[in-house]
Amino acid sequence: MRGDKGEGGDKRDKEERISIIIPAVNEARPIEKTLASTQTGTNVEVIVADGGSQDDTVAIASGWGAKVLSIPKGRAKQMNLGAAAATGEILLFLHADTLLPLGFDVMVRAALVKPHAIAGAFRLQIDSPLSSLRLIEWGVNWRSRLLQMPYGDQAIFLRSSLFHQLGQFPDLPMMEDFELVRRLKCNGRIVIVPAPVITSPRRWLKQGVCQTTLKNQIAIIAYLLGVSPKKIAAWYRGKVSS
Repeated sequence: MRGDKGEGGDKRDKEERISIIIPAVNEARPIEKTLASTQTGTNVEVIVADGGSQDDTVAIASGWGAKVLSIPKGRAKQMNLGAAAATGEILLFLHADTLLPLGFDVMVRAALVKPHAIAGAFRLQIDSPLSSLRLIEWGVNWRSRLLQMPYGDQAIFLRSSLFHQLGQFPDLPMMEDFELVRRLKCNGRIVIVPAPVITSPRRWLKQGVCQTTLKNQIAIIAYLLGVSPKKIAAWYRGKVSS
């Protein structure tokens, strides 16, 4: 932590520490900008929970001063073990292709002291000029604000004590963030920070905006109807066996 001496250092010592946990597998291309976006905060630690990358992800993360953990692949498992190694009072779960806004640390601490607030996330901005993705942004931000249902690409944050009390992310092949947010909604208010995180459009562009959006909605409906997350994941990733 910079500036431990003097009045500024004393103020930082009193701030709740934020542990940023980034699950990653072969994210060398986007993760450098993501790590750079974490550097503007004070009293922040960065943990990269690596699931067996074969590229330069680990070297890049180490070069930025992140604590790197080698963990068996599985996003829920990676985030849970990253959280177990965290020293902060606040946990922030960040995707490897998503950039935090300037001053994110101040916004996170301010959000968690609002009345009845137990968790939060940021507004979503997708890094693409496509008009179809503006519509996706609108839908995501409407859902988050009115239904209090942000997803993982919005950088969900909460206090470490509550995260462990709720049982962490369920060890599911997908829908782990959806299920955690459902649990959080039952316990208090989820604050949506007006400043956006900026996320890569790659998952929408890979299969097309409409097809990706439709698949996401079908997966959610299937999960709510009680379909096994393992079956949903196999279908979603095109690995359904005959």
